[in-house]
Amino acid sequence: MFPRIRLPFSIWKRTFSLNSLQTKNPPASLRCTIFNSQGELILHNKDIERVPFMKRHNLAVRDFRKISRPTIVPAVVTRPSCILVNILNLRALIKHDVVVVFDAPQSGMMGPNNQSFSQSEFYRELQTRLKDSSDKETPYEFRALEAVLMNVMQNLTTEYKVHETVLKNLIKQLEQSIDRVKLRYFLIESKKITQFHRKVALIHNMLEELLDSDDELNDMYLTDRARDKVHTGSDHTEIEMLLEHYLIRSDEIVQQTEGLRRLVKTSEEIINVILDSNRNELMMLGLKYSTGLLSMGAALWVAALYGMNLENYIEESDGGFEAVVVFASVVLTTLLVYSVIRLRRVGKLRLGHKHRLL
Repeated sequence: MFPRIRLPFSIWKRTFSLNSLQTKNPPASLRCTIFNSQGELILHNKDIERVPFMKRHNLAVRDFRKISRPTIVPAVVTRPSCILVNILNLRALIKHDVVVVFDAPQSGMMGPNNQSFSQSEFYRELQTRLKDSSDKETPYEFRALEAVLMNVMQNLTTEYKVHETVLKNLIKQLEQSIDRVKLRYFLIESKKITQFHRKVALIHNMLEELLDSDDELNDMYLTDRARDKVHTGSDHTEIEMLLEHYLIRSDEIVQQTEGLRRLVKTSEEIINVILDSNRNELMMLGLKYSTGLLSMGAALWVAALYGMNLENYIEESDGGFEAVVVFASVVLTTLLVYSVIRLRRVGKLRLGHKHRLL
């Protein structure tokens, strides 16, 4: 028995408190890009302190948690003075006169100036929409939200086209020949399509839930609220039309992705049928060889009996050898013909019919 070691309570307390701080505390700073009310870029890819940022924009800890890191579950949350958006890799805080876009965390090998092409295009599109002088009637926050949703739909459309092209090329290759490498790639692509469908469906459901909530839609009018104009009831036609447009686009992508999933399922069924057919052909070939060996074994058994060093008086007769050869050949032929007939009957079995094999 090993001796029991008791640690002081202070050590336990200090250990658990350090672990909880390491696992639960969010980072002290965050990297973001900020656009002002004129659509001008005033802060690009810079680190700012978390606590002053939350106080400046009246954010609670639970609100900041919704946009602190990317998540597979999309969210558009309204607050009294802002709209919090977390869809795919886009995380933003939208107010009536400012837009804060939270940049994705960079790895150690990538510098702060490196960013993806999609993110650069989003910044340009957002800046163009915020500076659009011909669309001043549309509230500032709606133009920013539309830029976010447009970028999301463009990324989903691009990803769908990639999956469609890869899947069709794999199916064409499988039509020529089926091997283990192609089947492995086909399985990987089918899993990716399933994950993509789940992602698009979540975005579609999120937009539906927003459209079903009148309070959420009314709270999105941040500019009117800053002017002490409160929207109530169903007075949200503008934002409703905006969200319905992107709901239709997301529904189209969902339907197209479901078509890819049906194509995957149909291809899997065809591949299984082909593999089963090849396996049955190999089994039939093995049975044919087995029947041939069985027939030859019977003939060799007769020859072995004839060749035994026993007195059977067949060697003394003039036609003894010929008689043994003829008898062995008859046995071989009879067994072979009978086995081939039975194999043909087995090969002619069809669905919905019962045949007696014996």
